Amino acid sequence: MTTPQKAAPNAARRKEASRRAILAAAFELLQDVGYARLSIEGIAARAGVGKQTIYRWWPSKGAVIFDAFLMLSEGGGGEPVVLPDTGDLAADLTAVLHATVAELNDPRYDQPMRALATEIAHDPELADAYRERLDGPMKEAKRQRLRSAQRAGQLADDLDLDVAVEMIWGPVLNRWLHRSGPLTAEYADRVIATALNGLRPRPSGR
Repeated sequence: MTTPQKAAPNAARRKEASRRAILAAAFELLQDVGYARLSIEGIAARAGVGKQTIYRWWPSKGAVIFDAFLMLSEGGGGEPVVLPDTGDLAADLTAVLHATVAELNDPRYDQPMRALATEIAHDPELADAYRERLDGPMKEAKRQRLRSAQRAGQLADDLDLDVAVEMIWGPVLNRWLHRSGPLTAEYADRVIATALNGLRPRPSGR
C-alpha cells in the first residue's frame, strides 16, 4: 500500500502571511508607542519573526510603515485609483475632499501619515517610493478628473493641471500637516469654491 504524499507547503503563501503579520504588527505598535519609540526590534518581537526577516524586505522602519499604510488604505487590493466622474465637477471634488478630510482626521491614519511625512523629508529612497507608488498615481487620478472637466468645457483648455491639483488639495494637506486650523468639511468647501471661482472679482450683475 502506497503512503499518500503530503502536499509541499506553499512557500509563497507563507511569505505573504509573514509579510502581512509584520505590517500589521508595525501598524499596531505605532498606535501603542508612537513613531519615535518604534523600532525594527519591536516590530519583529510583536510579529514573532527575526529582525533579519524584516531587513530582508525593508531597509528601514519608515519603509515598513509605508507598506503598512498602503495595506490599510488599499485594503490589500491595490486597485488603481479612480476619482468619481458624475459630470458635476464641484460635486465630485466635494465628495473627494470630504473623504480626504475624514481620512486625515481618522486616528488610524494620523500617526502613520505624520510618521511618513517626517521620514520622507529625510529619506530620499522612501521619498522616491512614495512618489512612485502613492503620490504619483493619486496625482494622475486627480489630473484625469480635471482633464475630463476640461473636455466637458467646465475648465479652461489652457489650465495647468498640475498647479490646479496643488490649488485644490494642497490647502487641505497643509492645514492637516501644520495643524494651522480646524480641518473640516466646511473648510474643504471653501477651498473648492475659491479654486473653481477664481480670485478675481465676479461681475456685479449690472
